[in-house]
Amino acid sequence: MLWKDHSRDVVNGSHALLSASKYSWLSDTKEDLIERYKRSFATALGTSLHEFSSKMIKNKIRLSKTDKHTILLYLLDHQIPRFVINLNDLIDILSPFINDAIGFQMESEQVLYYSEYCYGTADAISFNNDILRIHDLKTGTTNVSFNQLKIYAALFCLEYKVKPNDIQIELRIYQRGEVTVLKPEPNDISEIMDKIIKFDKYIKYFRQGEE
Repeated sequence: MLWKDHSRDVVNGSHALLSASKYSWLSDTKEDLIERYKRSFATALGTSLHEFSSKMIKNKIRLSKTDKHTILLYLLDHQIPRFVINLNDLIDILSPFINDAIGFQMESEQVLYYSEYCYGTADAISFNNDILRIHDLKTGTTNVSFNQLKIYAALFCLEYKVKPNDIQIELRIYQRGEVTVLKPEPNDISEIMDKIIKFDKYIKYFRQGEE
């Protein structure tokens, strides 16, 4: 059998929208299929929105309710189809996130690093007057917890040798046009710090056993 070469058609590791391995589409209606197609751009849309927000914050350019065309142009330039872009929803999410980050003089896309096994990138972060602020932009619709932001706070304290009891911590999630705020207990952050230290040691011990 002489098999056809599709190396130019298929990116290695990619899956088709109508994939054999993800066969739930077999029971889709036409409407279901359209929604599935829209959802297939969710990751690319989220990535583009984070990049857009980061550039706005770094250049200290505030976003007003009349700047929808700015968002639209950016997304279209990044190959996001127009039919998956809801500008009214996006402006309600991005405007407060970007403007608050600028107002609090926050850094965008800041890496927090403890070791090669534990690090992360905060969407927006600042530490001024003993107040640690960490803001997270969520472009999806699934409910999320503050655990991710608590880990960022723990990583900050570990990397910069700060004790949670000595500072104030405010965490914010921006999602679906709403801002949810949490001021975690210092002990919650300390427990995560202890677990990071412990688990990092475990992994290094296991790795040494393999070498």
